[in-house]
Amino acid sequence: MTDYAIGDIQGCYDRLRSVLDKVAFSPSRDNLWVAGDLINRGPSSLETLRFLESLGSATTVVLGNHDLHLLAVALGGHQTRKKDTLHDILEAPDHDRLVDWLRQQRLCLYDATRDLFMAHAGLPHIWSVDQALALGREVETVIRGPEAREYFTHMYGNLPARWLDDLRGIDRWRAITNYFTRMRFITEDGTLELASKESVDAAPDGYEPWFRFPRTDGVKVIFGHWAALEGRTGSEQFIGLDTGCVWGGALTIMNLDSGEKIHCAC
Repeated sequence: MTDYAIGDIQGCYDRLRSVLDKVAFSPSRDNLWVAGDLINRGPSSLETLRFLESLGSATTVVLGNHDLHLLAVALGGHQTRKKDTLHDILEAPDHDRLVDWLRQQRLCLYDATRDLFMAHAGLPHIWSVDQALALGREVETVIRGPEAREYFTHMYGNLPARWLDDLRGIDRWRAITNYFTRMRFITEDGTLELASKESVDAAPDGYEPWFRFPRTDGVKVIFGHWAALEGRTGSEQFIGLDTGCVWGGALTIMNLDSGEKIHCAC
């Protein structure tokens, strides 16, 4: 049995199957951790979502911003955007089942045996692992429950930009969501800058990439989301797996025990 983690697939179904073939992945014995952004922008979002759902317990998923965008369109009354490739899902006969499956997925997860944490955008230095897991569970409960439509209706926005423990309601849920699914640049006090998508060299004044702030707990963090990094963080503690497949880069899969990375050119 081998556990693998994979970066942003974004509907690149053929590349997903190719990289799984490279490691001889078998759902009967292996497990696949998916670091969010399963769908959107690529050519085969529906096929990708159906395939990952079909893996059952052999796949472990955290939600990315593109996955939440699909749910916001399906449940929150939002419109698709010009570059979206979600229409095949929205018009599929099994649309309701796929949306419900996506709603059951996590925002973050932690493997205590490996001391390994995964969230789509990463883990801010202002949160401990236990706090992050508790905050993730708060929003997961909302997404799965009767408040989901309210959440998705008001999910979008950059404020509040800094975490405060006394945040309540949609402001609290939105802040948690932004840290887990949109974070790139941050300040020492935890203030997010959510407009910039460039490389680490283009950090806005006063901000740093979130993984530049040291952690005292030693936890390893797997994340996706930041294609401009091309997987490079300069640290073995922070492992970026988004290597820009949908932008013509590569799809990257990593053996969680050996650390070996296998790439499939896109």
